[in-house]
Amino acid sequence: MPKQEVSHQKAAVLGLQHLLAMYSGAVAVPLLIGSALKFNVGQMTYLVSIDIFMCGLATLLQLISNKFFGIGFPVILGCAVQAVAPLQMIGKKFSINDVYGAIIAAGIFVILIAGIFAKIKKFFPPVVTGTLITTIGLTLIPVAIQNMGGGNSTAKDFGSGQNLLLAFVTLVVILALEIWAKGFLHSISVLVGLIVGTILAACMGLVSFEPVLQASWFHLPQLFYFGVPHFEWSSSLTMIIIALVSMVESTGVFFATGDLIHHNVSEEDLKKGYRAEGLAQIFGGLFNAFPYTTFSQNVGLLQLSGIKTKRPIYWAAGLLMAMGLLPKIGALVTIIPTPVLGGAMLVMFSMIAVQGMKTLTKVDLNNNNNILIIAISIGLGLGVTIYPQIFQNLPATIQLFLSNGIVITSLSATILNLLLKGKTTKQ
Repeated sequence: MPKQEVSHQKAAVLGLQHLLAMYSGAVAVPLLIGSALKFNVGQMTYLVSIDIFMCGLATLLQLISNKFFGIGFPVILGCAVQAVAPLQMIGKKFSINDVYGAIIAAGIFVILIAGIFAKIKKFFPPVVTGTLITTIGLTLIPVAIQNMGGGNSTAKDFGSGQNLLLAFVTLVVILALEIWAKGFLHSISVLVGLIVGTILAACMGLVSFEPVLQASWFHLPQLFYFGVPHFEWSSSLTMIIIALVSMVESTGVFFATGDLIHHNVSEEDLKKGYRAEGLAQIFGGLFNAFPYTTFSQNVGLLQLSGIKTKRPIYWAAGLLMAMGLLPKIGALVTIIPTPVLGGAMLVMFSMIAVQGMKTLTKVDLNNNNNILIIAISIGLGLGVTIYPQIFQNLPATIQLFLSNGIVITSLSATILNLLLKGKTTKQ
């Protein structure tokens, strides 16, 4: 990992930048699940607060590398978005206690199979990792564009002039700082863009401080807040499948981060990374939060800031935990308008795609087999991302796997590489 001297003051600001980059994705999960299960205001407050706190704790588990767990890379963990629909289904069909039993069971499963799953490293040469990292970035870009338009594509004001103005002002500020700024100001270009965009939105009367006023001052995590977890076999099996999907995604993020920090990701790294995620899931179930996975959103930010050490991520984790204990501060972040976040996301997600393309430069692109692996895998991944309903007539369990574009790309690239083994990379 690169040795970079970053003061605690600068690391704190960089940590805040990382926090803002992942925050909307992190709080979306409790809001979606809580509303689907018709939670009251008190329950929703706890759900959001504990989620933020657990994002910080889960990140720490991944940062602190030891013999048993933690990959030790500058990565941030957040809620697994792919778990939303299954958790809603379990909560409606059974109970909230079955939800948390299933999350705990999946976490235990991840820890138990981490060593076996880590052996997949040999199936991930540059042609596979490059294709996977590129697809991660490309599949996230539509999310950024949707946020630039306002978030809800069916809303009347989607793509309105004011939404586009906020998104592009944020984008232009980030680009200007990336091109002309020097030193620390260059490193915090995304944070500055978010602040400028939010100030502009406030001047336009588009920022509401109501969430801050309504939030409580202090909130403690509570063991079994919603009751003792109950283990129902079909719910547990469903969440185990989701955990496998998350592990495949995390593998791509681990390789992408490894590329950025010039670290050759080993089988041991993967094993400890998976175990940290399993532990995070168990804690999520015990404290009635969610399954947690390594976020891909922040990989692009590492590239943009140029600061690839863990110190800012430690600050991000600490800030997340503090915000979980102090909901009023946590609510302050939610005032950033969606179009402003979208403008920043476009830059970060595009950078992930470019990082994947850089990895593909290690591949012999004069070899037609390599071209086929890359083209077919990216095509399938993007296609499924846009039209996940293509598999709607297959069994529900299979749909859980195949409706995820990143998983499809992983499977396609790995299988095609195995079929064409020996002709995939430069010697």
